[in-house]
Amino acid sequence: MKPLLKSIVVCILLLANSLSQAQSPTLQPTMTTYSTPMETYVIRLKPGQDLKKEIMRWASTQKIKAGCVITCVGSLQEANMRFANQPEGTRLEGKYEIVSLVGTFSEEAAHLHLSISDSTGTTTGGHLMDGNLVYTTVELVLGHMPGLEFTREVDPTFGYKELVIKKRKK
Repeated sequence: MKPLLKSIVVCILLLANSLSQAQSPTLQPTMTTYSTPMETYVIRLKPGQDLKKEIMRWASTQKIKAGCVITCVGSLQEANMRFANQPEGTRLEGKYEIVSLVGTFSEEAAHLHLSISDSTGTTTGGHLMDGNLVYTTVELVLGHMPGLEFTREVDPTFGYKELVIKKRKK
C-alpha cells in the first residue's frame, strides 16, 4: 500500500475507534410529551348535520378539555375548508367522501384537518370549518384524555394560536 493511502486508512481507523469509544451526549428533549389513559366514543352523524359544529357541541356537552379525532369516514353534501396559508374558507358544493379527519379539540377550540375526495377520486384537504354538511352519514371515533387540558396560546414564531398541553389538575 502506498504511504499516503496507508496514512489515510490509519487515520480513518483511529477516528472510527475513538468515535466508537466516545460517550454519546445526553439528548435533550425538544418537546414535552405526556402519556395518559384515553376514553373513546363513537358517534354517528346523520344527513344535514354540520360536522365541526357537532364535534364542538359534543365537546361542550361533555366538558372535554383534551380531545382528538381517532378516525372518521362518511360523506358530505357540502364542504367548507380553509386551505393552507389562506385567510378565508372555500366552500365546495357536491358530493364528497371523507377520506380523513384528524386533529385536536377541547370544548373551547379545535384544530382539525379534513381530506375529501370527489366522484373522480380527486382529493383535497384543509382546515375544517363550519359548513361541512353530512350527506348520508358520518362515523366518528373520538378520544378524550381526562388527564390533560388543551389550550391555545399565541406562539410568537408566526403569531398564530397554537396548542398548549397541560396536565390537568385533579
